[in-house]
Amino acid sequence: MKKYIVAVVCAILSQLSFAQDTNDIKLSALPYYSYGKGLGITSPDSIFKLNIRFRMQNRFTSLYNENEEDGYEAMIRRLRLRFDGYVGDPSIIYVIQLSFSPNDVGAIEDGDNLNIIRDAIVFYRPDEHWNIGFGQTKLPGNRQRINSSGALQLTDRSINNSRFNIDRDFGLQVYYLNELEDTFSYNIKTAISTGEGRNWTKEPDNGLAFTGRLELFPFGAFESNGTLFEGDIKREETLKLMLSGVYHINNKARRTRGTIGDDLYEQRDIQALFIDAIMKYNGWAFQTAYMQRTADDPITINPEDALESRYVFAGHGFDAQLSYIFPSNYELVGRYSYQEPHKDIEALTPQTNQYSLGLTKYIWEHSLKLQAEITNTELNYVDANTVNNWYLRFQVEIGI
Repeated sequence: MKKYIVAVVCAILSQLSFAQDTNDIKLSALPYYSYGKGLGITSPDSIFKLNIRFRMQNRFTSLYNENEEDGYEAMIRRLRLRFDGYVGDPSIIYVIQLSFSPNDVGAIEDGDNLNIIRDAIVFYRPDEHWNIGFGQTKLPGNRQRINSSGALQLTDRSINNSRFNIDRDFGLQVYYLNELEDTFSYNIKTAISTGEGRNWTKEPDNGLAFTGRLELFPFGAFESNGTLFEGDIKREETLKLMLSGVYHINNKARRTRGTIGDDLYEQRDIQALFIDAIMKYNGWAFQTAYMQRTADDPITINPEDALESRYVFAGHGFDAQLSYIFPSNYELVGRYSYQEPHKDIEALTPQTNQYSLGLTKYIWEHSLKLQAEITNTELNYVDANTVNNWYLRFQVEIGI
């Protein structure tokens, strides 16, 4: 009996080991950072594959806001499970990602859905160039937003990503990928989606969103899909550069930031423009981004109370981020962000400057790291009043 149990355990471990060696599913439409390959299971006849990953961010923040009492926050910032694999044919791939932390799920209000589902999409890959996906996942928007939050150098994305990104949506995505080593390359990424954001079921949709993204690689592809994570942890031996642009139209949008935000009192047509650049060389990394959102008549009025309003966050922003990783795998990173609301809403929200300085210790690349950050946010109101807020933060990231 003991010999039988030992044989079964050995067979299971052998199967898991084989699955991990062969289960490295990489999709440009789903650029989740992965240093390892997760825990994989493949059926004996190889017609089914399941890969399991988890990711967790725990953080402590000390807050020093002007005109407010000092305080602190201690939280599980993110807690996520991801499942991917194929059924029947390796060219037909499924990806599921679930979120469980309070910040991921959000407050539950009457009429709202529980936002556990982040990604639920099926992809067909007929060859090495084409990815065709149907379901819910990130739109091909600005670079920092597309990247996993686990692959960031600082503890969060920029204030402009928070205000202007186009996030997740349900729809059809079609990518043509043509990345080549050490020679000019390009990717074309498109999407047609509902425009209402993830897990929307409140009422039938009567407008669609259209997104197009072009990526150019003048000197060839980055090592190990290096555009999908921040910082030059791979220490590129030659200069690598990516230039990209995105145009997004959301017809009859219902929310203040298109696919996210509070519900507007009236629908609006929204346009967004994103321009990105990333450079990496020998431990140095630089990235910059410009983001813009426009809408005609961005302010909407509550028909039942003329004193209540909600507005599309129209305006533009600029980010610049520079870093260097030392041979000891300590990294210094600095970021500056500038954000300016459109003149139609400048009385409702301030112009903002943000300055961040971070120190990261990579233990297992982005999958296990310690992060410390200090950030100053300067809020400039239309009445010439200025407010300065600060925070100090420590964060631990771990995942497989």
